[in-house]
Order: sequence, then C-alpha cells, then structure tokens
Amino acid sequence: MFDRCLYFNTNHLSRIVDKIWKDAFSELDLAPSHAYLLRLVLARPGLIQREIAEELHLDKSTITRFVDKMVEEGYLRRSADNQGNQKEQCINPTAKAKKIEKRLNEIGDELYASIAKALSKESLVNLVGLEKLAAEKL
Repeated sequence: MFDRCLYFNTNHLSRIVDKIWKDAFSELDLAPSHAYLLRLVLARPGLIQREIAEELHLDKSTITRFVDKMVEEGYLRRSADNQGNQKEQCINPTAKAKKIEKRLNEIGDELYASIAKALSKESLVNLVGLEKLAAEKL
C-alpha cells in the first residue's frame, strides 16, 4: 500500500540508520550528532556556529545546544574570532576531543564500510546523492 510513499519509507530507513549510528557511537558515550560535530570541528578547528549549522544541515539554535553540551562535557571550547569578536565565536576542540579523534574517525569509516557492503558502494553513493537532491529540491 505504501510502496510509493516517501514519508513512511524515509522514516523507516531513518529509524534503522539512527539505531545503527547510535549503537556505533555508544562506546564513546556520544550521540551520533555530537560525534559528527566533533569530527567536523576536529577536522576544521575555528569554525563558527553558522558554518557548523550549514555543514551539518541543522538549525543554528540546534548547533548552539550541541556546542553548549560539548563544552560542558569538555570536548569543545569557544573563543573570540580572529578579529576579537565575541559575538561570532570560534569553536575549537579540546585535548579531550583530540584524544578520541582517531576512534571517532574509525567508527565513521566502519559505518561507511558496513553500509557500502550491505548496499554496494555504488548504491550507497546513489542513495546519498538522491537524498541530497531531494532535500535541495523539496
């Protein structure tokens, strides 16, 4: 009945993917969204929250909450931007974040490999491409 339904099929896939990602990052006691925020800031220290929001496709207010949580947990710190502007603060990783960087990236690579194996690399690339296209067009 719902073979053509984007809503139910997308949500079904989302629940499956969410569980896989939660299980994978649970060893670090991190939610997947926090893990990807850390991976981004570790790869590109000094981003401002607006840039992080754009990269992760989340609202700036959501990123503010995530950064607040990660600052509280000791993974991130805020600092003034290069011009000393406190309004647009740069987000940087702490030593605690750097300590788990290798494992964060390994988990990301393991997730990619397991999904690519299950679907095939080509199918995974196509699926992600279609998701991005749909998000852009809708």
